[in-house]
Amino acid sequence: MQHVDQLTDTDIARILGDTKVIALVGASPRPERPSHQVGEFLAARGYKVIPVNPGQVGKELFGQTVVASLSEIDEPVDMVDIFRRSDEVMHVVEDSLKHLKGLKYIWMQLGIVNDKAAALAHAQGAEVVMDRCPAIEIPRLGL
Repeated sequence: MQHVDQLTDTDIARILGDTKVIALVGASPRPERPSHQVGEFLAARGYKVIPVNPGQVGKELFGQTVVASLSEIDEPVDMVDIFRRSDEVMHVVEDSLKHLKGLKYIWMQLGIVNDKAAALAHAQGAEVVMDRCPAIEIPRLGL
């Protein structure tokens, strides 16, 4: 299957191996939601997953306190994992690049593609993964 991000398996493995802290935008407290399942999976794999959801502020998900926005995160973040519609991604990417200094990776979940947001992230030095899920890629690559 051809991915729009053009990344190789080696690239994906390097990104996932280099990442330690993930801001998960669109984190849901509902176990049936993909964002909840992926957050739980990543936390169980040893990643620090910071949940971002303005409707759940102060609650706990994935062993971390939920924050309303990326601007409230006061520690280095390696990756922003986006669970938002494609047409909402640009705002998330702009916020990520503005507030998370040293951000390395933008990850757009399955079905999420935004070439303009990807171009902006690339222009500011972040690598971009689109239309993929780390909870699928990690077992697929044997990581």
